[in-house]
Amino acid sequence: MKQKPNYRLYLVTDAEICPRENLLDVCEKAIDGGVSIIQLREKDISSREFYNEAAALKTLCTAKNVPLIINDRLDIALAVDADGIHIGQSDMPLAAARRILGSGKIIGVSAGNVREALDAEHGSADYLGVGAVFPTGTKKDAKNIGIDMLKQVTAAASIPIVGIGGINHENINLLRGSGIDGVAVVSCIMGSKDPYSAAETLREKTELL
Repeated sequence: MKQKPNYRLYLVTDAEICPRENLLDVCEKAIDGGVSIIQLREKDISSREFYNEAAALKTLCTAKNVPLIINDRLDIALAVDADGIHIGQSDMPLAAARRILGSGKIIGVSAGNVREALDAEHGSADYLGVGAVFPTGTKKDAKNIGIDMLKQVTAAASIPIVGIGGINHENINLLRGSGIDGVAVVSCIMGSKDPYSAAETLREKTELL
């Protein structure tokens, strides 16, 4: 049976910000500080390396009762029995991913406008990653949609919505009243010298959204 995740503080990993040898330590501290769901995102490593990293992180997430989402790589998600995957607009079609994963796994979809959001919702997505809300340096091709578009999407869609893109301790308060169910962050935790405190502070701020 698919568990219902808490999307309040969603951490996306980034090996360019956090060395891979520190990944588990950073993720564990972030979870202890309040991260409620983790997405493992890797682009430039072998499938074997990705599998080993995902398997180790899955063990940690299971022990901490935090869902693990794999970015894009459905094969890796299946191999480590991850809780789900996250796909973008140019990745495998949602319907195909659902056929392979089945109804018991979580599928998140990136959306940058109302049409993409509704298409994903009607296609059985479990949640939406909507953004980039603010300019971001972690995803070079991300288009900045702004808070107004974020609000339009939250008004139109009925599945959980996670705001993503450039969100940090300074600007998170600008998202109050936007209707989102949580925020996805990367560098403000992955690049922090104190991931526990960074997550704890963000978690407190998410309670005011």
